[in-house]
Amino acid sequence: MKTKAVRLYGKNDLRLEEFDLPALKDDEILARVVTDSLCMSTYKAAKLGSEHKRVPNDIAQKPVIVGHELCGEIIEVGSKWKSQFKAGMKFSVQPSLGAATFDAAGYSFQWFGGNITYAIIPNIYMENNCIFEYNGEGFFPGSLSEPYSCVIGTYKAHYHTQDGLHEHHMGIRQGGSMALIAAAGPMGLAALDCIVNSTRKPSLLVVTDIDDSRLNRIKTLITPEKAKENGIELVYLNTKDIDAKSKMLSYTDNNGYDDVLVFAPVKPVVEVADSILAKDGCLNFFAGPADTAFKAEINFYNIHYNATHVVATNAGNTEDLKDALGMLGSKKLNSSFLITHIGGLNAVVESTMNLPNLPGGKKLIYTNLNLPLAAIEDFGKLGIQSQLFKQLDSITQNHKGLWSVEAENYLLEHGDKI
Repeated sequence: MKTKAVRLYGKNDLRLEEFDLPALKDDEILARVVTDSLCMSTYKAAKLGSEHKRVPNDIAQKPVIVGHELCGEIIEVGSKWKSQFKAGMKFSVQPSLGAATFDAAGYSFQWFGGNITYAIIPNIYMENNCIFEYNGEGFFPGSLSEPYSCVIGTYKAHYHTQDGLHEHHMGIRQGGSMALIAAAGPMGLAALDCIVNSTRKPSLLVVTDIDDSRLNRIKTLITPEKAKENGIELVYLNTKDIDAKSKMLSYTDNNGYDDVLVFAPVKPVVEVADSILAKDGCLNFFAGPADTAFKAEINFYNIHYNATHVVATNAGNTEDLKDALGMLGSKKLNSSFLITHIGGLNAVVESTMNLPNLPGGKKLIYTNLNLPLAAIEDFGKLGIQSQLFKQLDSITQNHKGLWSVEAENYLLEHGDKI
């Protein structure tokens, strides 16, 4: 059958194409992808091509489908999996297959990824229990389960120690102090949403960025008053023109932070994060750099005498995705917070290659639609000449300016099919 997809052929070479899928095998699943949210990791893969760890060496001859934050509907199930999966089932994906391989949806497969209309899910995903039924409303929250799983997993990767014992106590320090640095982007907001609504949480949480407009936006979405109801003192801080180290340490009476997460691969940002660690403090380098030679200085005296340490994760695992789907399904998390733009499959190439320069949060793609990338805040202006955007603006205004299942349903019914 025919499908349309954005495929990676090499460095800076993304192409929107139509082509034939091969015949479905007995151990595969045919699926219709409905939504995919663009990720900075895809931009890095597009820039690096086969130099990226997850991208094969032969993409010039066998291009791969990009996009890995997807949600869709199962269309046909091969005989091997008919007892577990049914046509019509909504699904989400854990794109990372685990430690055994770097292969992942959105990087490594010819017929499977997020930016495609119809995809073939390979047997390896079912074998590794990486396809999950999504029972929530709409499709877009299922797409956002993957980025949420990444921050859930990274919190689990934190650890702390105890003098005299050679043991790692996993997780953030309960009731401790935490900083999210350069965190007003979509992943920082996801991390903030998760930690404020988790059972294990700090008592002090400082969120920094250098952009007032981004900070003001997330401050209206997750207010200090809301955090206080959950037992957290939440502080938003613009560090652009101040001594960030001194100001941040002042919130802890100069004792430092137990847990620090870095959301931008910027040398001074990493070095500030290292400098504000408390004794036994854990620095999590969440932001994956595109520069394979990226370096920053850290204090080895503190590593030796104050037991400071560094961790990093590059994906959530299966359990993390289950946790994310559960929290999204029960509405403990609000995936609408993350979305600032929507677009169709035709918008993927340009949007992906310009992702670092695009303002706002997550760019949500409806893969079966032809739609320019549009900011939610611009719906009203676009609605002057477009009935579609006029109605979408009305719906989003009724949802406090946020994307919603109601808006999604209207778009899927009335949008221009690709």
